[in-house]
Amino acid sequence: MRQKTKTKSVKKTAQNEPKPANDAKRPNTRTSTHSEYDIAIIGGGVVGFAAAMYAGRFRMKTILFGDKMGGVIITTDVVENYPGFKRLTGQELADKVREHAMDYEVEMEEELVKDIGKQERNDAKSVNAPVFKVTTESGKVINAKTVLFATGTKWKKLGVPGEEQFANKGVHYCALCDGSFFKNKIIGLVGGSDSAAKDALVLTQYGKKVYIIYRGDQIHPEPVNMERVQQKIKEGKIEIINNTNVKEIKGDKFVKSVLLDKPYKGKNEFPLDALFVAIGHIPLSDLAVKLGVKVDNKNEIIIDRTSSTNMPGIYAAGDVVDTKFKQAITGVGEAVSAVYSAYTYIGEQGTKKKK
Repeated sequence: MRQKTKTKSVKKTAQNEPKPANDAKRPNTRTSTHSEYDIAIIGGGVVGFAAAMYAGRFRMKTILFGDKMGGVIITTDVVENYPGFKRLTGQELADKVREHAMDYEVEMEEELVKDIGKQERNDAKSVNAPVFKVTTESGKVINAKTVLFATGTKWKKLGVPGEEQFANKGVHYCALCDGSFFKNKIIGLVGGSDSAAKDALVLTQYGKKVYIIYRGDQIHPEPVNMERVQQKIKEGKIEIINNTNVKEIKGDKFVKSVLLDKPYKGKNEFPLDALFVAIGHIPLSDLAVKLGVKVDNKNEIIIDRTSSTNMPGIYAAGDVVDTKFKQAITGVGEAVSAVYSAYTYIGEQGTKKKK
């Protein structure tokens, strides 16, 4: 149940920062209370949470909308590359950043945003800048001076026969979420990235053996994860099938096999109990595109070094943007830049009254 809570921000130091007596009682969301916000953050992952935290520090009237709080990172088993934390789960990282954000006077709504519109102000005394109208799936409407897209991505699908038919019946996209269903089973995984390698390592905790099926010559994870994969290969837990694509997924009630585009050990049909797909993500930029924000040929939102888009008052950060290296820490950095840019923009507009 959402809680309607309002708290006052207080300045803290490293020495005297208070901790709540019972973390379980701290609200993870606060419902909207303002008719107009300084910033509306679209996206409930670590990037959105970090943006909310900084906006709160700037005393901006802030609201965050997240369809599913936590974002894609909560499906990550182990995070070892976020500075300050040697090792923690994706869920733990998301929780920590959200809790930090909630130390400030920010509001969060676990709702899907279905539309964002731009409208000019009618008040003759107001600034020249437009206001953005944010509408959620439930019909809630709020106005914001600026908008930050931290909408992230969704899993890319193979697009082969049988994929939709056997979705959640042996075809899966989240190793951490669904790997435990296949204890002592033969598991296939399609992909060759660092994320794919980490998923394969997670699956070795459950499956009898994991086959990585990759279209290229060699998988390309980060060196530390490549070493871990190689160790699992030595243990007989992982085998890699290179230069090969899955053409079809077959079965009856559940996945039984996949059809490969070239023979493996003399046969094109390869028996599997499950197939996990880790071939990348699709940016969730449709709302931004509809608003008029420019994207590249991958539908990633184009930003500059200040996380600004082509539209004044609109910013973006995280996996949805066109930066090459996508990590939680880089997305958080982009979010901080975006909030500072929004803060500066609002301040500048305050000096520009309509004539």
